[in-house]
Amino acid sequence: MRHKKVQKRVIEEDKVYQSKLVAKFINRMMKDGKKAVAEKSFYQGLEILKKDGEPLAIFETAINNVGPKLEVKSRRVGGANYQVPQEVRGDRRITLAIRWLLEAARARSNRDFHHFSEKLAAEFLEASKGEGAAIKKRDTIHRMAEANKAFSHFRF
Repeated sequence: MRHKKVQKRVIEEDKVYQSKLVAKFINRMMKDGKKAVAEKSFYQGLEILKKDGEPLAIFETAINNVGPKLEVKSRRVGGANYQVPQEVRGDRRITLAIRWLLEAARARSNRDFHHFSEKLAAEFLEASKGEGAAIKKRDTIHRMAEANKAFSHFRF
């Protein structure tokens, strides 16, 4: 063992939906410790989704759809680096999904949207339908894992 095990922080549920997943997302969204700004944007984004159905359900579906099942990790074996496909654990899966959804929302062009909450809502909606930039990212990761299946015996 190289390092001691890091204690996981306990995250409190968010105020509106009493969901730890929402709280995690807001925390990841936050910049420079401005939680109130992040919360406002997130909740406005879910408000926008109300016309398309249950906003929390759309959000959770988006997170589940974007979360990858496989990823590649570099392994050094006998002087060569191999991209070894591995299954993604539950926590990491959610973390990656959140990261990719935020990246995709931030990368959207400003022409069509006036506020970040609109970008977020659009990204959630697309991801819940299985399309959009975050889903593309997941598919790329899956393709890489599939292409490197031959090296899966290096997993340990």
